[in-house]
Amino acid sequence: QLAEHIAGDTAQIEALRESLSESAPQREALHEAVENAAEVLRLAEAGLAEWQEQWDAYTRSSSEAGQAAEIERTRLDYLDRQCIEADRRREMLDAEKRAADFGEFARALEILDVDHGQLREQVETFTALLDTRRNELEQILETERQLQTGLSTRRGELEKSRGRLASLEALQHAALGEDGGVAHDWLERLGIGRSRRLGEVLEVDAGWERAIETVLQGWLDAVLVDSPQAMEADLASLRDADVTLLAAASSDAVHAPGTLAAHARGPSAALAVLARVHTVESIDSLAGMTNALEPGHSIVTRDGEWVGPGFARVARAQGSQVGVLAREREIAELGSRILDLDTEIEEFAAQLEESRVARIDAERVRDDAQRDLHSGHRRLAEISGQLQSQRGRMESARERLVRVDAELDELIVKLDSDKGQSREARGRLDKAVERMGELEQQRQQLDGSRRQLLESREEARMNAREARDTEHQAALSVESKRSSLSSLEQALQRMQAQLAQLESRRSEIAAQIEAGGDPLAELEGERQACLNQRLLVDRQLVEARKALEERDAEMRRIEVERNAIVEALTVRREHLANLRLNEQEHRLQAQALAEAIVEAGFEIEALLAELPDEIDAVRWRSDLDELEQKIRRLEPVNLAAIKEYEEQSQRKTYLDAQLTDLGTALETLEAAIRKIDRETRQRFKDTFDRVNAGVQELFPRLFGGGQAYLELTGDDLLSTGVSIMARPPGKRVTSISLLSGGEKAMTAVALVFSIFRLNPAPFCLLDEVDAPLDEANVGRFSAMVTEMSQNVQFIFVTHNKATMEAASQLCGVTMREPGVSRLVQVDLAEAAKLAGAA
Repeated sequence: QLAEHIAGDTAQIEALRESLSESAPQREALHEAVENAAEVLRLAEAGLAEWQEQWDAYTRSSSEAGQAAEIERTRLDYLDRQCIEADRRREMLDAEKRAADFGEFARALEILDVDHGQLREQVETFTALLDTRRNELEQILETERQLQTGLSTRRGELEKSRGRLASLEALQHAALGEDGGVAHDWLERLGIGRSRRLGEVLEVDAGWERAIETVLQGWLDAVLVDSPQAMEADLASLRDADVTLLAAASSDAVHAPGTLAAHARGPSAALAVLARVHTVESIDSLAGMTNALEPGHSIVTRDGEWVGPGFARVARAQGSQVGVLAREREIAELGSRILDLDTEIEEFAAQLEESRVARIDAERVRDDAQRDLHSGHRRLAEISGQLQSQRGRMESARERLVRVDAELDELIVKLDSDKGQSREARGRLDKAVERMGELEQQRQQLDGSRRQLLESREEARMNAREARDTEHQAALSVESKRSSLSSLEQALQRMQAQLAQLESRRSEIAAQIEAGGDPLAELEGERQACLNQRLLVDRQLVEARKALEERDAEMRRIEVERNAIVEALTVRREHLANLRLNEQEHRLQAQALAEAIVEAGFEIEALLAELPDEIDAVRWRSDLDELEQKIRRLEPVNLAAIKEYEEQSQRKTYLDAQLTDLGTALETLEAAIRKIDRETRQRFKDTFDRVNAGVQELFPRLFGGGQAYLELTGDDLLSTGVSIMARPPGKRVTSISLLSGGEKAMTAVALVFSIFRLNPAPFCLLDEVDAPLDEANVGRFSAMVTEMSQNVQFIFVTHNKATMEAASQLCGVTMREPGVSRLVQVDLAEAAKLAGAA
């Protein structure tokens, strides 16, 4: 077979070589035809390009002409609208000019002038009346002030007199022994504790009080009684006290002139003592008079020098009863003055009340006049406003008329101008339309040329395409023949090689046949044994599958039975639960009925014994329903009031217990709140002090000097605020709000770092904190961050290279391609190692 193939391929190779030699001239002729068709197509394309240039020129001319026509149309429309608007505006202005009535303005202005003059006169009258009312009110107020002053003076004098009287009475009572003690108790027991003393009833002429007090010293506190002798038996019961009793009876007897009794009026017993005392004006008049006195008589001066046979006595305000009579006279005078003052105060109060009534009336009259004046002023202001407004309107109307005339002149000029521009625009529009007509003829010519050029180009393209296709087919045929020739040559070489190999293999197989036997019988026996084994296994597999299917069917049957049993069990359980619920319900009903029977006063056993053997529950239920209906027909009676009361009592007890618990809880909560507030204040104070100390330490380090501190804005530590007071180097202490941006940033860093030193956080994020800082401050800031980074991890966003140098890891975002960003990370320590190694 290979030999036959080799012979056939050799013949085909010879035929292909002859065909290739024959197709060479044909290919050259086809190539020349393709080049001719391409030249024709190029000329057609050039013609179309030239036509395109002509079309572009036409398009530009047509566009320019169309735009010019559109512009002129737009301008013409605009000018027409302007003319129409100007005509309308001129008509409106003419109508406005005709409607302007200055006579009406003048009449209204004249009426307003008259009203304004009348109101001005009325306001002047009201003003004069108001001044009169004010003067009257001022007079009444002055009178009221005088009365008030007099009343206040007399009330002050009254209070002073009452105080003086109370003091004098207290002194008088003390001087007369009326301030308690053993003697006072003894007098009270005898029923004469309220009796008057001699010093209270004795009347003395002015100027002789000291003389009488000197003579009657020790007697002025004598208790006046009807008969001292009748009380002699009671004197024995007086112990450890001094008491003087004096007969209260007085007489109208006239005592001899020149005696002390002639200057006094009172009880006879006291006057009898004074009748034996003669009077002189001064101690200089005593010379020689003492020896001429009768036994038991004496002489006393006006100033209280008392002398007699064998004695001389001078009392200069040393006794407790000195000044009693003068004090009694002053008490009487003060009592009379107090009565007079009360009368005067009542009179002043009445006059003051009358003055107040008059003042109220005067104020009401003044307020009426004030209101009238205000009303007049308001009406005058309104009329003035209307007058001014009317004048303004009239002036505005005049100005408006001037503006209308000017606007009319402008409109006439503008209307003439617009009409001229409109005529010019119509002329340009006509020219543009004529140009567009000429261009339309050019367009039709260009359209005809375009169709011819397109047809020529399409024909040239078709000829060129057919020539190329023919040349391509010829080339394909040649290439196919060449490929077939090459394939046949390669196949011939392969078959020759295969022929050699087959010859060699045939020699080897022949040698093997001669050397070996036939193993097919042995292999056939093994194959048969394997087939038998396979049949046995297949049979066992079929039996196992049958057994498995039977077991599956049995399992499905058992599962169906189990599901049926479960459903039946579920139904039974539900039925059992319902029975239990019914049983519980019946048990509760029975218990409730039993309790009701017991509460009704019956015994269950006796009641059951009395029940008949045959129980007709239906009839009993009917009787019970009938009884219930009869009960409902009765007046509504709350039979459960007692039970409800017990329930509400129990509820009240429960609520009282709850209230007590809530009160206790509230007290506990308030105590906890107080404790929390106390601890909060203490912790806040401690934290504030520590943060303040940190700010005071870090601020000078960050600024290279200066000072800063925290200041509380309130006294309550729970609600106070905190302000930062800072003084950078060379500046005054001020609030942080008055610092620059960089100073604020550094002060805030000092505060934040002091807080981090007090309570470090896992990390701190700083977002462009160093942006407003200069190089020196950036260096101090970086040094502080490096120091603080021993305890806190810092992540900071920055554009400053000096700050970047302090970092150990840099992370940046770059955009190598538009819209595509990527993260770049640099470990500075590792980069430094690599740089050192390089």
